[in-house]
Amino acid sequence: MSKIKFCALGGLGENGKNLYIVEVDERIFVLDAGLKFPSVELYGIDTVIPNIKYLIDNKERVQGIFLSHGHDDAIGAVPELLKVLNVGVFGTHFTMSLAELAITDAGLNIADYRLYRINDDKVLKFGNVSVCFYKTTHSIPESVGVAIKTNDGAIVYAPDFTFTSSSDKRYATSYNKISAIADNGVLALCSESLGTSNIDRVNNDYALNHALKEILLNSKRVVFAMFSSDLDRIQKVINLSVANNRKIAIIGRKVQKTMNVAMNNDYLKIPEENLVNLKYIDDKNDNRDDKLAVIVTGNRHEPYYTLQRMCTGQDRLIQIDNTDNVVIICPPVTGTEKIATRSLDTLHRIGAKVTNISKGILRSSHADSEDLKMLYQMLNPKYIIPVIGEYRHQYMQKNIALEFGYNNENIVVLENGEQITFEDGVLSTTKTRVTVGDVLIDGSIVGDINEVVLKDREMLSQDGTVLVVANVDARTKKILVGPKVVMRGFVCCDSAQEVTKEITELMEKIITSHLNKKYVDWTVLKADLKERIGKAIYSSTKKNPIVIPIVIDVEE
Repeated sequence: MSKIKFCALGGLGENGKNLYIVEVDERIFVLDAGLKFPSVELYGIDTVIPNIKYLIDNKERVQGIFLSHGHDDAIGAVPELLKVLNVGVFGTHFTMSLAELAITDAGLNIADYRLYRINDDKVLKFGNVSVCFYKTTHSIPESVGVAIKTNDGAIVYAPDFTFTSSSDKRYATSYNKISAIADNGVLALCSESLGTSNIDRVNNDYALNHALKEILLNSKRVVFAMFSSDLDRIQKVINLSVANNRKIAIIGRKVQKTMNVAMNNDYLKIPEENLVNLKYIDDKNDNRDDKLAVIVTGNRHEPYYTLQRMCTGQDRLIQIDNTDNVVIICPPVTGTEKIATRSLDTLHRIGAKVTNISKGILRSSHADSEDLKMLYQMLNPKYIIPVIGEYRHQYMQKNIALEFGYNNENIVVLENGEQITFEDGVLSTTKTRVTVGDVLIDGSIVGDINEVVLKDREMLSQDGTVLVVANVDARTKKILVGPKVVMRGFVCCDSAQEVTKEITELMEKIITSHLNKKYVDWTVLKADLKERIGKAIYSSTKKNPIVIPIVIDVEE
């Protein structure tokens, strides 16, 4: 019999940053290692990854990192884990190809790490524990679920899946493998929650295909805006374009490497005679071909941002006008609603025909209530742990499980950091906590972005900055040049001249008082300028710009 623990370092009560830990006696198994994109209040932050202090403190016990699929919310934090953990990473061929790309982009050498490719026939042994896999249907090829088999039953991790049928075996679910896992008993099912709010979900692409065929038949140049993660949907658009004798161009600078990986490994197929590489627009070339289908790809806001550039003439490859038909197949995700609305408004202003594909005809790639019930029935788990999604999604899955017939005591809704324990196959009533949190990544800086920096950025975004500059000679105790006031992003309307005069006089007074002392402490002088000028500005304008004093000592 075993002592089994489960907790999440990320992925619960949020969208992204998935990282789950299963401990079987002294062995630790890591399920996914993802990132999430920052919310609007995290000014200038590129991405957010989980705090992995718990793994670092127990790194000798970590057996491996097991990846379910190639999206950023599952593999984005792998490079940071490998910097501190000397463990193997396991995933399917396509997932590992994208993980290797992320590792290389982080400046690491993939040859220095243990990266293993698996399929759903692979069984990995770790003492008395084995890890096996089963194929799932998702928007990206070669996605898998993971089962950690113990003496007390399996812990099954079922992320990002649906049970909709697919003719492509790289997207097909291996039902036989799920049944084989169930034969030996399932202690706990950790299943995704993101799709629990889907009502009357579309299970096929018939309506979408019909709509796109009509557009391709009756339009000149067509521009498709899509998420680069939806490879299955991108392939369908390619197939329809080829069937309509269209030339195809794919645009997406930031995700071009990902697309290249997909095409080089035949996960994305475009006939060579249909694929075109666009040249920059100049006096001789405008890339205006009535038989051209342009696929604009990217993550989150990027397709909308690119469309805006194409509308305003900033893009060097495509300039959209009133003869184009723009097809939006990327419903805005949380946090991108404003830029999506602005993009649609800009498209309509220039007279382009816009077709916004409704969510109602787009097939979801996340499990709805019926998918979850089917999985419950196939696996018959003793306990259900909703994972992946905001708290409301987890709670909705709890209601689905209750409706299916589970008792409240057998459904465990957790938060990041809450650790539960199964002893001899029974859930303990005691929960412990592990260290969790967000690690912010800003360019090449990881984790050193504190609240002070974010507060300064917030102030800059709201109230701007005021630079106060003066040249002085400490030897003669004179102000040689200035004081001069420079405002950036700070507006005080009609009172600007009065505020500037007030700041100048106050600065002159403060500098003179410090110069008249026996010794000038420049640090104290600048702190005094910053504090007193900041208070004066707030008193006059009720705004809090960042005040940057620059006092330069030069010899007259």
